[in-house]
Amino acid sequence: MPLYVSIFSTEVYGIVTNLYAYVAFFMVLLTYGMETGFFRFASESKNPDKVYSTSLISLFSTSLIFLLIVVLFKEQIAGLINYDNHPEYIFWLAIILAIDAITAIPFAHLRLKNKPLKFAFIKLVNIGANISFNLFFLLLCPVLAKNPNSVIHAVYSPEIGVGYVFISNLLASAITFLMLLPNILKLTFQFDKTLLYKMLNYSIPILVVGLAGVVILHIDKILIPFLIPENQNPMGQLGIYGAGVKIAVLMNMFIQAFRYAFEPFFFSQSKDKDDKKMHAGIMNYFVIFGLLIFLGMVLYIDIIRLLNWKPEYYESFPILPVILLANLFYGIYFALSMWYKLTDMTRYGAYMSVTGAALTIALNFLLVPVYGYKGSAFALMICFLGMMVVSYFLGQKYYPIPYNLKRILTYFLIAGVIYFISLYTAEKEPVLKYSLNTILLAVFIIFVYILEKIELKSLFKISKKS
Repeated sequence: MPLYVSIFSTEVYGIVTNLYAYVAFFMVLLTYGMETGFFRFASESKNPDKVYSTSLISLFSTSLIFLLIVVLFKEQIAGLINYDNHPEYIFWLAIILAIDAITAIPFAHLRLKNKPLKFAFIKLVNIGANISFNLFFLLLCPVLAKNPNSVIHAVYSPEIGVGYVFISNLLASAITFLMLLPNILKLTFQFDKTLLYKMLNYSIPILVVGLAGVVILHIDKILIPFLIPENQNPMGQLGIYGAGVKIAVLMNMFIQAFRYAFEPFFFSQSKDKDDKKMHAGIMNYFVIFGLLIFLGMVLYIDIIRLLNWKPEYYESFPILPVILLANLFYGIYFALSMWYKLTDMTRYGAYMSVTGAALTIALNFLLVPVYGYKGSAFALMICFLGMMVVSYFLGQKYYPIPYNLKRILTYFLIAGVIYFISLYTAEKEPVLKYSLNTILLAVFIIFVYILEKIELKSLFKISKKS
C-alpha cells in the first residue's frame, strides 16, 4: 500500500480498492464454506482422502464454471461495474479467484496433516512473489523502459499501468498453484455425491455468515462509486478511503492474532469453573491493548507522511480514529460472541451478521451521498458498535460473564479525553507536538497501572497455578 499511494493518484488507487472488494466477496462465494466443511468431515472420517478429493473436485468444477462465465461475459460484467474500457481487469481477477478457490483445499489439507512449515513456506513465497512482481513492474520497468531499445519492452507496456497490480497477483497465485500441484496430483481421486451433499449442507450456513461478514467489511468500497456523484470524483474519494482503511492494519493484525489464539483457548477451557472470570479478565486487557494501539496511531499519525505518501492522501488521516474504533468494536464483538459458540446457539451469530450487513448497506445509502467516504467510515463503526452491544446483552442472558463494564468504560473515556486533547496539539511544532502526545500516552498507561495493579498480581498468580 505505501508503494501504491506513492505512485498512484487517488483515482487510480480507488480502482485497486474497488476491485479487490469484489474479489473479497467472490472469494467467499467461490469457496462456499467448503474449507470449514473439509476440516469438519476429514477430521472424523475413516477415509480423509475421499473427503479431500470430493471437496477439491467440487471447488475445481465450480471455479472452472465461474471462469468460463467470466470469459464469455467479461465485457458485460466490466460495463456493469463501470470498467467498460478494461474488461481485461475482470479476466485477470477471475483467474486469480479461480486459482485461490481451488488452492484453498490443498492449503487446508496441509493444515490438517500438521505441516505448518510447508504451509507457511508456500504462503511466504506467494507474498514474496507478489511484492517482487509489483516492484518489478511498477518501479523497475518504467525506468528501464526509458531506453527505447531495452528488451524490457517485450514484457512491459506503460499503457497497462495499474493493471500490473493484478498481473503481479495473478503471477504469484500461479506460482502458488504450481507449488501445490504435487500435493494435488499424488492423491487418488474419489468423488462421493452423498458425502458432497452432507458437506454442502454443513457449509452453506457458513457461506451465509461469511457473505454477511464480507458485506459489512467491503460493501462500502463497492457502493461508493455508485453513491457519490461523478462531479465529486467518486474514485478519488474511494482511493482516499481505501488508504485510510489500510492505515488501520496494526489494529487488524492485533485482532487477527487475538482471534487465532482466543477461540481454541476458550473451547479448551470452557469446562473450567473459573473460565467466565478469566474471560472477563482477558476482555479487560484486550480493551486496554486495543486502546493503546488506537492512541499510538492517532497521536503519531503524521509519521506516516515519512512513507512518501502523495499529499492528496493526507485527507484520509481524519477518518483513521473512526476506522480504528470500528475495528476495535469488531474485536470486542468477536470476544463477546464466544457465548453462542460455547452454548451451541450459533444461529444467533448468523442473525447478528445478517442484521449487521443489512444495517451497513442501509447506512451507506443514507450517509455516503451526503458525507462521501466519511459516511462509509461511520457506517462501519456504527454497525460494529451495534453488533457489539447486541452480542453483550444476548450473552448476558444466555451465558452471563461478569465483565467489568465500569472499568472498560473508564478506559474508553480516558482514551477519548486524551484523543480530543491531542487535537489541540496538532498545529504545534513537531518536537513540541510529539513531546506532548508522548506525555498524553504516558498518562493513559499510568491510569492503567493504577487501576490494574491488584488484578495484574492476581492474574500472575493464576498463570503460575495453571
